[in-house]
Amino acid sequence: MDIAKLEDKIRNKKALVGVIGMGYVGLPLIRTFGNAGFPTLGFDVDVEKIRKLNAGRSYIKHIPASTVKNLLKAGRFRGTSNPRDLKKPDALIICVPTPLSSTRDPDMSYVEATAETIAANLRRGQLVILESTTYPGTTRELLRPILERRGLKVERDFFLAYSPEREDPGRENFTTESIPKVVGGFGPASKRLAVALYGSAISEVVPVASCEAAEATKIIENVYRAVNIAMVNELKVLFDKMGIDVWEVINAAKTKPFGFSAFYPGPGLGGHCIPIDPFYLSWKARQYGESTRFIELAGEINTAMPEYVVNKLAAALNDRKRSVRGSKILVLGMAYKKDVDDPRESPSVELITLLRRRGAKVDYNDPHIPRTQKSREHDLRMKSVPLSPAMLKRYDAVLISTDHSEYDYKMIVKHSRLVIDTRNATAEVRSGKNKIVKA
Repeated sequence: MDIAKLEDKIRNKKALVGVIGMGYVGLPLIRTFGNAGFPTLGFDVDVEKIRKLNAGRSYIKHIPASTVKNLLKAGRFRGTSNPRDLKKPDALIICVPTPLSSTRDPDMSYVEATAETIAANLRRGQLVILESTTYPGTTRELLRPILERRGLKVERDFFLAYSPEREDPGRENFTTESIPKVVGGFGPASKRLAVALYGSAISEVVPVASCEAAEATKIIENVYRAVNIAMVNELKVLFDKMGIDVWEVINAAKTKPFGFSAFYPGPGLGGHCIPIDPFYLSWKARQYGESTRFIELAGEINTAMPEYVVNKLAAALNDRKRSVRGSKILVLGMAYKKDVDDPRESPSVELITLLRRRGAKVDYNDPHIPRTQKSREHDLRMKSVPLSPAMLKRYDAVLISTDHSEYDYKMIVKHSRLVIDTRNATAEVRSGKNKIVKA
């Protein structure tokens, strides 16, 4: 295979870039490469997603419909659910989920199924890149054997690389284009081509020695956050018993200009990365006879937060001579973090589940998520209720799970009987403090 020809095609932006998985990672990549001048092909097994995209519609808040329409109009995007179309791209980027099993083991079924589909259509000269977060060794040990099953060989007939996604939905100061891209290749040719591809659309590329180094980079980023969030969650519980406001302490500590980075407690971890990815490393560590005690402990602490919040709510109701059973509870926020429409691994789902088990009647409001989505473990089948003074008065307690900017917290406190605040969202509310319980 003439590597120079493919590299030249990439540098001249004539290479067709295919992205597999049109979700919160894949669709921004389509935007990035399309805006950079590349023709793109978006693949997803969800036919409805493809239908919407080809009609110029978007289902992700921070990717407006105008972006999709402009790419379609310029002839730089087409969506498909036909696996045979995967023969056409010069580069294929895999952006599929990597969840955990019920026993906290990696569930690689989406990656494996995608690899099988690619392998059935793989042609000479294609560059395949995995972006899904995973354990070190996945690209080499799992992806490569599947792709080589029909006789083509990596570094000779096709090329293979890993580049971790670094998406943060809702963040406005960084985009896919401006976040440095870590790239590790299976071999020198694969690395060279992957660096050229990303370097043609993204402001900075950070090459590393191998796929494993790139895979480990993403894992360490998420372990760092998970462990630090667990620390402040543990301190939240302790400081609450000591009568100390943990948010005040953190805000005071972060005035130190060195040696401290602020992390904040919450009702539990959310999003696709932090609650899941550290356990991929824990699983891999066991293959080497090692334990990752910090990761396991952090997981225990963060997983316990929804139960802690519900216990705080129950105690607050009890102080008002009410029990959780039969109480009407309004959960504010279904997204896993403020101002996004992403419900993946949202602690709100677990909070609602726990409250229902205790016999509460639960509703939710979220301006970004009009109805809940079915996941592998939950199907709440709920619709967002309106938020108004009259509605607030109907509930025995309002539980702030996601601190959306759209919420008028002064109004919420004024018209609620009891507010359980897990995000310090009511910090600036001056009246009605006797109604607020931090959790």
